[in-house]
Amino acid sequence: MDAIVQLQRQFVDYTTSLYRDGFLDDQFTQLQKLQDESNPDFVVEVVNLFFEDSEKLLNNLATALQQQIVDYKQVDAHVHQFKGSSSSIGAQRVKNACVAFRNYCEERDPEGCVRCLQQLKREHYLMKSKLETLFRLEQQILAAGGSVPMMT
Repeated sequence: MDAIVQLQRQFVDYTTSLYRDGFLDDQFTQLQKLQDESNPDFVVEVVNLFFEDSEKLLNNLATALQQQIVDYKQVDAHVHQFKGSSSSIGAQRVKNACVAFRNYCEERDPEGCVRCLQQLKREHYLMKSKLETLFRLEQQILAAGGSVPMMT
């Protein structure tokens, strides 16, 4: 079988699994639709910005939760920002982890918040590695002279 066809099939299967397993939602599809010849790296750039920002947010959250007296309003503000940015790239499981986290902020539950931070870090790390794999597949398809299949 042609190498390009094989890569494209792998890409479609992998992308399908990301949606099926709840890592991505339709917002990611919307992002992909904004990418065109004039801006071929749009999705990668937006996603990289998300990961840069969210790394900072994760550090801020860890610091905030280690304080003697936790400022839950500040923690909640960070989580709210995280939820918004993960939502904008379609990182569904990261967004869901933020929703749970905000509930613990409202309850001012320090143990719950720390558990949620660990969960958020896990989902964030998983999302990052899944998208890196996806982008690597895209690069392999393009390098082989193929076109990346559009997911609908």
